[in-house]
Amino acid sequence: MTRRVLCVKLGVEAEGLDSAPFPGEKGLEIFEKISKQVWKEWLGRQTILINENKLASFDPKARAYLAEERTKFLFEDHNDMPEGYVPPTPQG
Repeated sequence: MTRRVLCVKLGVEAEGLDSAPFPGEKGLEIFEKISKQVWKEWLGRQTILINENKLASFDPKARAYLAEERTKFLFEDHNDMPEGYVPPTPQG
């Protein structure tokens, strides 16, 4: 049976994550309040932030920045793209 959550970003009940995305209080909060769909959207946004800002995952400042942006995206309805971001053009 699929686990359901009341997703705070979507404002509706949706399929929940299979497990907490990482240990600790914040990971548990995401597990309880964020849908699988929104988490997937965040992972895409995180990739854009890493690439556009040339972040290194081992840099503590980069990790803090991503944690702050994650909270804004998931819980504060902040959807702004990085300054200067140009979406890729479809190939076809």
